[in-house]
Amino acid sequence: MTLSDWLLRASEQIPVNVSLAYGELIGRRAGREPLQQITGVQEFMGLPFHVTGDTLCPRQDTEVLVETAIPFCNGADVLDMCTGTGCIAVSLKLLGKAAKVTAADISTAALSVAKANATRNGADITFIESDMFAQISGSFDVIVSNPPYIDAKQMNELMPEVREHEPVSALYGGEDGLTFYRILTEEGIKHLHKGGYLIVEIGYDQADRVSELFRNAGLSGVKVIKDYAGNDRVVVGHL
Repeated sequence: MTLSDWLLRASEQIPVNVSLAYGELIGRRAGREPLQQITGVQEFMGLPFHVTGDTLCPRQDTEVLVETAIPFCNGADVLDMCTGTGCIAVSLKLLGKAAKVTAADISTAALSVAKANATRNGADITFIESDMFAQISGSFDVIVSNPPYIDAKQMNELMPEVREHEPVSALYGGEDGLTFYRILTEEGIKHLHKGGYLIVEIGYDQADRVSELFRNAGLSGVKVIKDYAGNDRVVVGHL
């Protein structure tokens, strides 16, 4: 409703059923349920994505990961590991003009959401249910991932919207937060073409440690990209 609509209809009586429904929604938000889960949608890279409690809510910080990957995706074979809502995979297929995008996640429920989002946005993507690289075959030009990276201490410090309403499996990255980065560098590079890129989102305090994992795995040209708040957000390297 626009301001003009409100001014024209300000004197109208609100139906009881509408008032009750609105009160229920306000109650859910007061209970710290994320707004995206209440409305069921979140915009990401200018595209609409369905959101449920089975996935992380797409965040603007992750757009930096997509923006970093786009220059390497034109005509490329791309793997999005830990796809969640599929927002990264869909964005790279449509905006990055990737030739082929494969999206993987361990969660059946998350994959269901991601498939619906691919259909909603008209993106042709291959989905695979896989515990990291267990069911992944072949090699890719680009592997991207926004993996679970919250460490044990930080899990207790998360806002209620995140801690109580988003899936722990998509948040917790092990005692030091680096469990999935180790897998991505140790196993992921086995699925990269020569010259291929590994691009990951990181926590604000993980740049040095993840960069070291990249270099130890034999990746070159390792760079750290900051988000628009000035925090370290993405690490990129090539084989």
